[in-house]
Amino acid sequence: MAAPMKICRFRSCALYSRIKSKPKHSHLYKHCRHNSTQENWKGVIGLEIHAQINTKSKLFSASSTAFGAPTNTQVSIFDAALPGTLPVLNGECVRAGVKTAIALNSKINKVSKFDRKHYFYADLPQGYQITQQRQPLAVGGEVEYILIDQNNRYVTKTARITQLQLEQDSGRSLHDEEGRQSLIDLNRAGIGLMEIVTEPDFENGIDCSSFVREVQLMMRQLQVCLGSFREGALRVDANISVHKPSEPLGVRSEVKNLGSLKDLRNAVDYEIKRQKSVLKNGGTVINETRTFDSESGKTIPMRDKERLQDYRFMPEPNLPPLYLYNNSTAAQSRDQNTTNIDEEIQNMPPLPRDVRNKLINDYNLSLRNVYVLVNEDKGVTFFNEVMKYSNSPPNFIANFIVNDLLGVFNANDIKIRNSPISPDILAEIVDIKESGYSTVAYCSQLVELYLKQDITERPKTVVDNNGWRQIVDTETLKPVCVKILEENPKLVKKYCKGKEDKALSSLLMKALNETQMKGHPVLMKKIFTELLEEQKQK
Repeated sequence: MAAPMKICRFRSCALYSRIKSKPKHSHLYKHCRHNSTQENWKGVIGLEIHAQINTKSKLFSASSTAFGAPTNTQVSIFDAALPGTLPVLNGECVRAGVKTAIALNSKINKVSKFDRKHYFYADLPQGYQITQQRQPLAVGGEVEYILIDQNNRYVTKTARITQLQLEQDSGRSLHDEEGRQSLIDLNRAGIGLMEIVTEPDFENGIDCSSFVREVQLMMRQLQVCLGSFREGALRVDANISVHKPSEPLGVRSEVKNLGSLKDLRNAVDYEIKRQKSVLKNGGTVINETRTFDSESGKTIPMRDKERLQDYRFMPEPNLPPLYLYNNSTAAQSRDQNTTNIDEEIQNMPPLPRDVRNKLINDYNLSLRNVYVLVNEDKGVTFFNEVMKYSNSPPNFIANFIVNDLLGVFNANDIKIRNSPISPDILAEIVDIKESGYSTVAYCSQLVELYLKQDITERPKTVVDNNGWRQIVDTETLKPVCVKILEENPKLVKKYCKGKEDKALSSLLMKALNETQMKGHPVLMKKIFTELLEEQKQK
């Protein structure tokens, strides 16, 4: 069964024809992971994010939006485009759009209008889509997000928003290749969509996926979109071109219906590579729509865009202008269901960027740890719970969760939201490591034990019963170090000849093995250094 057909979008041509200069914040951007020195080509990408609004009913009808319902069981007479039916705007969809616009730092239009965009799809019964072409719900804005650059550094970037608009989703076309027929499911037809259009501020695949991940986290926090790619609640189109710095933007291709962050990343990087190859070999990039085949990792042509399609936009005659209010103008509205912008601003929950800033300012966490905790579902909540039980510094706790706990969890395909290890148990393991009561290696084994076995004892008791206490007694460790030096004269000679770091590392590893990884490495390194410096003097 092939993937369902999706809606055509109308902003693409305007987006690229209007912008002829470099992005406003281009000085912040890192170069593409591809070899950009060859011909000095640079990728330029703009995104269109289509997010299904998380409401119980559709944008203009009372039909349910529940995912996974039997085929064609959630279709009203309006969704089926029966003659004489009229749209009734869902106020919850408007409220969700306003919340998202606030989070995007967009300017919300107090008056927005709906339009008809005409085109034929078998799964679009009306023959047109109700959207917002001329006066969208919100314009402008910017989003701050974190990107891992090609040097594996965590950097903060900003991307600009063009607009946010409300519109209808289409139904689904289900293609039976063996039976040579297409079937239509209208359960999705008419579900409210927010389309978020960006400026072409991205340079490569990881840049695009990092931004979309930030928007996904934001919308989940606001509860305006479930953000599930698998359920089709989030879909992305990418407008991609390449050009040389200081030259006009190149001809772009649009890759449609990208249904995962991985597909988005791979499709963008492949398309940039493809366009560079075309130009390098003297060819011309065609203005066309393409799709991405995740199995081959390549983009495939769908249709060219050389001929401008006439969507015959016209004002939607059955819907009045959408009016929004603030505290100063709310008294003018007698409708209690209208959306008050100021009230929505006051009721905004902390957004991902707010949570990151709080963790950095309050606990001095690294940008890497903050990025991982915020991106991990329930990661910040788990960190805060461990903090309540632990006596260790916040940064130490964060390091342990990000490096030790998640390392074990990822290897066992476990999410932190489903952690079988309770915060109080983990807090004790963290304190054992921080205090030096046991070693790093044995603390990792503790995590594995609590993950895979039903243990009732506290972590400290488990350490004592297994003989995992770290040796921190100089009188015990010094004879071990002396023995290692006597058994390895070549390493001693190497140290004395100036190759101190390599020799010391080898000696330390041998001493750790001698103590069954229980010796305190910092203390043993100090003992080795003192003994070796004495040998040097001789």
